[in-house]
Amino acid sequence: MKADKKKQLIKSGITARWMVTTLLVIALILACIATAITLSIRGFYYETVKNRLLSMGQSSTVAEYFGAYIDSSEDVFVQRAQEYVENFSDINTAEVWVYDKNGIVVATSTGFDAIPGDDADYTLALKSSAGMGTAKGFTDNGEHIMALTVFMPKTDGSSNGAVRYIISLHDVDRQVAQVALAAALCCLFALSLVVLSGLFFVRSIVGPVKKINDAARRIASGNYTEKVNITNRYDEIAELSESINYMTDEIYKTDRLKNDFISTVSHELRTPLTAIKGWTETLLSINAGGNDPTLNEGLKVILNEEERLYSLVEDLLDFSRMQNGRMSLRLQKIDILAELDDAVYVLRDRARREGIDIFYSAPDYPAPAQGDPDRIKQVFVNIIDNAIKYTEPGGRIVIVAALTAKDVKISIADTGCGISPEDLPHVKEKFFKANKSVKGSGIGLAVCDEIVSMHHGKLEVVSTLGEGTTVIVSFPVAAVNLTGGKDN
Repeated sequence: MKADKKKQLIKSGITARWMVTTLLVIALILACIATAITLSIRGFYYETVKNRLLSMGQSSTVAEYFGAYIDSSEDVFVQRAQEYVENFSDINTAEVWVYDKNGIVVATSTGFDAIPGDDADYTLALKSSAGMGTAKGFTDNGEHIMALTVFMPKTDGSSNGAVRYIISLHDVDRQVAQVALAAALCCLFALSLVVLSGLFFVRSIVGPVKKINDAARRIASGNYTEKVNITNRYDEIAELSESINYMTDEIYKTDRLKNDFISTVSHELRTPLTAIKGWTETLLSINAGGNDPTLNEGLKVILNEEERLYSLVEDLLDFSRMQNGRMSLRLQKIDILAELDDAVYVLRDRARREGIDIFYSAPDYPAPAQGDPDRIKQVFVNIIDNAIKYTEPGGRIVIVAALTAKDVKISIADTGCGISPEDLPHVKEKFFKANKSVKGSGIGLAVCDEIVSMHHGKLEVVSTLGEGTTVIVSFPVAAVNLTGGKDN
């Protein structure tokens, strides 16, 4: 879910939004401008060709030339038509045809037979009251043309022939295409300038924003000494960077104050807790043979609660050290499995009292390593203690240690309530508790993970809701001779 949302956010970044909104709009405007220029130039050229045709085929000239021969014989009309096309002054510009009264072309300026094609102008002129029609079309061989047809004066409403003037639009279309290409190139050049300037501007924003985002993530992970580099220009980005740096300083001060307070209070609490424990144990020993069982039970409750409170204080101290970066290790040569043995021995009786069986299997040879024995034992005690807390009476805890030439791996599996898939990724976070009904501070596993990491090891949690949880801890070890084993 989070990954999909992140991909969606990436797709809708500043650069992408600028490309979709600004750049596409500008491209559309430039395309409209280029199209408008092309259409205007083409309209101007076509209008010029049309005016040229109209100047060639004036109705009065056609009527004057052919008027005396309308009622003549067909041969005389054809001869007069041949003379007209032979004497046509714009022979290099246009082609001229002469139709007889039957609509048949009897003479052409090229001297060749007329090539049939689109003659919409002839049809328009035939229907027009002025006896003229202009249209664009194509010849039978596909040449683009503009033609004007002018009918001769009609007799009794019948056609007496017509003259058609044809100009090729090939050169005009080529010029229009050149204009369109030039307009497109100009628009592309303008668009390129917009893209380059826009990308420069966008990157001047996106780059610093990415740096601020990376710094914010590091700050969110707990690195309150992180600073955002302020740009040379004092603009909104620089002002935002200053605000984040100020916020980080304030958070750091507050966090230090909080951690110092926790550390101070925890240290102060240890003294009275030690006194309570000492006097409680003294009173228990004095009243060991007494006849007041209620007093004994009350003292045992006090002692148990003192131990729980003392454990909480120790967790808070570790948390404070971890937050301040003051958690240190007293490294020495140790046997990791010996520390595991001690942890199992300490907690086995407690588990038995609560109706939980512990099955323990480990090799009978040592797992030598450089480590802090107290911290290593703290990890095992904390994990086994959690397993006991979350396991109901009648359940069991299986602890298995396996040793290889490079590392030792300890698996602690319980048959407790398990952890939901939603909570499992967060179990190593500070103060997170998957099951709020179980007593505890919620920072023990976070401290364990920190200790294991400081020993260059790894802590993994695998769980199925309703079936149980398995915690796997691995530490690097020195080379050993792998022989033997033991079961408990």
